[in-house]
Amino acid sequence: MKITNLHDFLQKYFLLHQCEIMTDQEGILSVQLNEQMDKALMNRPFYWHYMKSSGQTGEPASLTFITDPAKREHQGEWIHFGSPRLQQVFNHLKKTNNHIKLFQKVEAQQNTPLYPWLLINLKISYKGKYNKDELFSIGLNLINGMMKTNMMEILQDIPLNQTISDFCYPISPLIKVQSGFLRITAVIEDYLKNQTHDWAEESIYTLNEEIQMVQHFYDHSVEEDQLAKEMNDLEKRYTPTISYSIINGGLIYLQQDTI
Repeated sequence: MKITNLHDFLQKYFLLHQCEIMTDQEGILSVQLNEQMDKALMNRPFYWHYMKSSGQTGEPASLTFITDPAKREHQGEWIHFGSPRLQQVFNHLKKTNNHIKLFQKVEAQQNTPLYPWLLINLKISYKGKYNKDELFSIGLNLINGMMKTNMMEILQDIPLNQTISDFCYPISPLIKVQSGFLRITAVIEDYLKNQTHDWAEESIYTLNEEIQMVQHFYDHSVEEDQLAKEMNDLEKRYTPTISYSIINGGLIYLQQDTI
């Protein structure tokens, strides 16, 4: 279920935003940004303002991402779960693509139905002594209820358009989107319940150790307010929590036998 191939996820992300993939090797991804994506990711508004005010077109930047830690010696930006750049990508997806609708590109010569899939990309965050994020992509067929994991990787090899191809028509969902969303979140919650949470036990153990140390250090000789603040900070830092948030989602219309 979990997206383990961050490289493929990023490739699909940039392709969906009409960026050119210049290099696509194992662990290395080079992308030529377009103007829209440069403005979204590069944080140089004054450059674009100057270009526009002077009547120039401007040159979007290119980026090289290292997705394999074994290749970090190569020139490029190492991107990984938890990195600021990946968080920026997530935030951009939340801001601009909360609800996408895409259609499989089909060279059809006769009326061809396209079937609706609900796509949900979400992030699970584990916080405690150590912090960790997991990225999930799940697709649900809204006709027959079939569910697919690693949906973004599956879509990587399927040509998609924002407009439906000639001679194609969308099938209306039999499963409502809200019901489909609840099915997907139920799978995520079941996944979390069936995990072993040694990390949480370790966090609680460390929290208790730190509390004992602080109590011994202060030995009741300081103001209660300061001691309470120290305890509160420790609890915020070490108390284990799990949360998940939706990155984006949408409807993807595919031919019946594509997946």
